[in-house]
Amino acid sequence: MVAWIKCQVGKDMNEHSTLFLVSDRTGITVGSLVRTLLTQFDQAPVQRVVRPFCDDVDKIARVVAEIDLAAEVDGRPPLVCSSLADLDLRARLKRSCGRVFDIFDLFLPALSEVLHQPSIEHVGLAHGITDFKNYDQRVDVVNFALAYDDGTRLRGLDDAELILIGVSRSGKTPTCLYLAMQYKVKAANFPLTEDDFLEGRLPRPLRAHIERLYGLIISPERLHQLREERCPGSTYASLPQCRRELSAAKAIYRAERIPFIDSTNLSIEELAIEIMQQVGMERLW
Repeated sequence: MVAWIKCQVGKDMNEHSTLFLVSDRTGITVGSLVRTLLTQFDQAPVQRVVRPFCDDVDKIARVVAEIDLAAEVDGRPPLVCSSLADLDLRARLKRSCGRVFDIFDLFLPALSEVLHQPSIEHVGLAHGITDFKNYDQRVDVVNFALAYDDGTRLRGLDDAELILIGVSRSGKTPTCLYLAMQYKVKAANFPLTEDDFLEGRLPRPLRAHIERLYGLIISPERLHQLREERCPGSTYASLPQCRRELSAAKAIYRAERIPFIDSTNLSIEELAIEIMQQVGMERLW
């Protein structure tokens, strides 16, 4: 199905100048899918218009008017990607002057046939609160990641499922938060500092948790760039300092047999999934 969408979108990609993302809820689902598909094209629509919470006839009518106006201004049909659960709203959107691709239209008929049941066309089930216990768990793990960020708290560290360690600005905090928000992983993070490098060993509070440690490494050049943005011209941000810290961190990982990964060319999403794969964590919905 995704290959088919890619093929259809690709036919007219050079002709489109406006892309509309239309959803009856947040737009996260259709936005993620379209963003992934568009990475396969050198040219993409120059203007992107996001319209979430289009969940009634009046809102769809306003979006259709916007699409029709864009078609007139651009001199070509805009590309419209949507995730509308309601069949009537999907039909109304298709009456616009845009080239409409709706992910529910593409997937639901085939799924309905395979599952031998009709789709329920309920709005907001993907990102709404339909299970309060599950939602509360997500809130708890996000709060945990915030409470145990950058070694600020030690009591209760036993509850962590994963503890990321590494030098400052190597990606520990965003990775922990992503793991918490997306996969309900109780992730803490702890920095490796100058004192640890002088001793050549793990910080004392972490030695009892070695089986849950995972290290991050980054290229010296990228670390230098990130630190320069925060503290320009400082010793902390200098390339020699970055190289020295990263070399010392690797030495600790190897001496303690701690698995580690290079975050330089990985997105936060890729980094989180790769870590979960390597430590054998199940990806919970």
